[in-house]
Amino acid sequence: MALKCGIVGMSGTGKTTVFNCLSKSKVGAGAPKTTNLGQIEVPDPRLQVLFELAKSAKIVPTTVEIVDIPGLVKGGGQMKGGAQFLADIRQTDAILHVLRCFDDDMVPHIEGSVNPVRDKEIIDLELISRDLETLEKKIHRLEKVAKSGDKDAKHGIDVINSLVEHMENGESARTFSIEENDQKYIDDCFLLTDKPVLYVCNVDEASAVNGNDYVEQVKKSVANEKTDVLVIAAQAEAEIAELEDEDDRKEFLKDLGLEEPGVYKLIRAAYNLLNLKTFFTVGPKETHAWTFREGMTAPQTAGVIHSDLERGFIRAEVMKYEDFKALGSEHACKTAGKFFIEGKNYKVQDGDILNIRFNV
Repeated sequence: MALKCGIVGMSGTGKTTVFNCLSKSKVGAGAPKTTNLGQIEVPDPRLQVLFELAKSAKIVPTTVEIVDIPGLVKGGGQMKGGAQFLADIRQTDAILHVLRCFDDDMVPHIEGSVNPVRDKEIIDLELISRDLETLEKKIHRLEKVAKSGDKDAKHGIDVINSLVEHMENGESARTFSIEENDQKYIDDCFLLTDKPVLYVCNVDEASAVNGNDYVEQVKKSVANEKTDVLVIAAQAEAEIAELEDEDDRKEFLKDLGLEEPGVYKLIRAAYNLLNLKTFFTVGPKETHAWTFREGMTAPQTAGVIHSDLERGFIRAEVMKYEDFKALGSEHACKTAGKFFIEGKNYKVQDGDILNIRFNV
């Protein structure tokens, strides 16, 4: 599934360092202001368990695309290149908003001081400004229809005007309370501030475990957004990623007080932010993790593997991860009655092991 998370933030927040940690890339922080693309391998310990039990030849993890969008400055949305910045965000499914939560005299802040809440508001206002332009255009289109007496168009104008008032107060579209039946009036606007967002607080090494005062300020400012705030010491984790020896990496993490790289938590949070789940296919050639959206049916998830499997879907043979782990093989699952035959209406669950029967 071609799903993208976009990394945004003010210039100098460590945004590109976070991108390098996530995608295992080596883009320089001082690189030209271009959009960088990468892939995240989603860490999942279940994959290794299945690989060992099935004695597969290789492991194929599931991935999510990640986009490092050039850092923005105050008013940057109206400057040369600002339109591209906003267009890049529009192409993503979710936003990872990196906030600088560390002091370093060697890395001056573009606004003159470290203040993550202010930085967040600067980015938010740039996105809100563009969304308001989009909504004004939608209102004009509906007004033309409403002139003929169309009641639905008139109601749509009322809904959007309420949203405009909400956003003119500095609030994002995702915090706007709207009736389900009215959602149709804004769905086709593809609003930037309606995208799910995860706030990433980039801290110093000493704050890698418990955060700091800057992090607490961020948490307080986003309390009404129903989102997550994650802490990552990006520079330290970038240095860990450079180490070739696994024992050295573990020792470095131990010194930081971490059981696993903070970037792993960030990857899983980004995965969940997109409402994604994982199913597996297991065999002698490979143990493969696949991404699907929660609520997808068996034929739809079969289509994730190949369109022919969805088109010619007959049935899905399903084993649960916990059953396979406990029993050790497909044969043992069949013997224990833990091998299930499911049809077209079956909704695939996270951790399902699937074998798709099809005919084209």
